[in-house]
Amino acid sequence: QVQLVESGGGLVQAGGSLRILCDASGVSFRSSAMGWFRQPPGKEREFVAAISWSGGDTYHADSVKGRFTISRDNGKNTVSLQMNNLKPEDTAVYYCAAATKGLAYVAQLYDYWGQGTQVTVSS
Repeated sequence: QVQLVESGGGLVQAGGSLRILCDASGVSFRSSAMGWFRQPPGKEREFVAAISWSGGDTYHADSVKGRFTISRDNGKNTVSLQMNNLKPEDTAVYYCAAATKGLAYVAQLYDYWGQGTQVTVSS
């Protein structure tokens, strides 16, 4: 089983940067693909980025491509999302998730979820 705890969210001005982190515990982390999703106010949860268990494959949503980068450190059991050139429309609760069956960008294929961290981008 995997437990996920996000941190690093906060308030940032448009054009700024923020790095959010997910700490994972549980022996299955190193064999799990990891993903970041977000839920903007009043909207449904949406895919942001995903990374394979080895870190060799990554996917980013078109809306964040070129601005956000997902990475992982299997030695520290962490996955991070570096967010640059933030826009007000990036405001959302960001969730870390683990997929034990392989790389995916559909929320239903993720088995474990963190509690989320709020990211607010002011204009």
